[in-house]
Amino acid sequence: MELLDVGRIVLGVVLLVGGAELLVRGAASLAVRAGMSSLVVGLTVVAAATSTPELAVTLGAVLDGETGLAIGNVVGSNIANILLILGASALIAPLAVRRVLVRMDIPYLIGLAILTLFFALDGRISRLEGGILLLLLGVHTALALWLSRRDGDGQAGEGKDAAGREPPGEPTAPRSPGPGQGATATKPRSLAKGPWQVVLAAYRNPGVLVAILLVVVGVGLLVLGARVLVTGAVNIASAMGVSGLVIGLTVVAIGTSLPELATSLIAALRGERDIAVGNIVGSCIFNLGLVLGLPALLAPGGGLEIPGPAIALDIPLMIAATVALAPVAFTGYRVGRREGGLFMALYIAYVGFVVLDATRHDALEGFTTVMVVLVLPLVLLTLVGTVAFDLGRRKERKAADAGQDDEIDRAWRT
Repeated sequence: MELLDVGRIVLGVVLLVGGAELLVRGAASLAVRAGMSSLVVGLTVVAAATSTPELAVTLGAVLDGETGLAIGNVVGSNIANILLILGASALIAPLAVRRVLVRMDIPYLIGLAILTLFFALDGRISRLEGGILLLLLGVHTALALWLSRRDGDGQAGEGKDAAGREPPGEPTAPRSPGPGQGATATKPRSLAKGPWQVVLAAYRNPGVLVAILLVVVGVGLLVLGARVLVTGAVNIASAMGVSGLVIGLTVVAIGTSLPELATSLIAALRGERDIAVGNIVGSCIFNLGLVLGLPALLAPGGGLEIPGPAIALDIPLMIAATVALAPVAFTGYRVGRREGGLFMALYIAYVGFVVLDATRHDALEGFTTVMVVLVLPLVLLTLVGTVAFDLGRRKERKAADAGQDDEIDRAWRT
């Protein structure tokens, strides 16, 4: 493994994150100027943009014949999203979970993950199956928009995108200066904008031409970053004697998940706790529907080859992580620090197992025994105990509310 390849991975991640930022800002600005509401922009443009690094890397790996790296990137990103990013965000502040996530999005994600495993059982995701994944992504997006409009959720977040920020490029009604007032008459001469301030203002509130330029440059950075990162990852995998699947599950997956990590951590720090969970769940759905479905349509040979270890271990673990999120989110509609710490510990254990298994380390047998005999049963007991405890508290609250209603009825009768 050469230091140059490590530098390629670091540079590739930087280019991917920068390209995703430029793309989301430019695309969101164009969408708003085209008349799309901030709700639609948040549910479509911003949600898709956080998955563009995964899409760029996966397409690049597939076209280079590195299907193991591509599958590892998608599956590893979903595992990292739920266990690492959601866990880290919950450690900062307990996360709120919207009811629509529990009722529709999380069950939809679980179903999509199970369907992915079903498609992969024969060792290949065909073009037809990739088209089905894309179609299901479109169905979910349409349902999310319909439910949001029906429930009026757009009014609460009007003027903000999916990251809780003001959507860039939203047109405002121009003001005509009064008599004797020019462009600089409203400000003191000492506060006149310098060239860098003008550039920053154009970036934060881009016009049409600037927004198009941001989209073009963003796509270019994504393509270049994906190419550099895939080259470095393949070289490191070859030097270490491990498969591209392992590199994709670990280094590449974490690198391409940095946009979701940044968005979720910033949302948690700002107190916008419901945004973090929605961002993670939405990104996971886009990863399975778009990032896995589109390469399956475009892959040479009529489909996407799935490595055996991914079918036997990694995709089932992705499903298990998704299923584990359901009861945690269902109980009290929140993800607390306890659950966040548990998720992070599980992710560290998972990465440790992947690395030990790839390198055939002597500690692998003992590590596996401890995980199967001790850790996994404790995790299961913790999840069951959390569900039982929160359901018990919910029944107590309902009983207390019913008692208060009875007292009010008796008071009215007397």
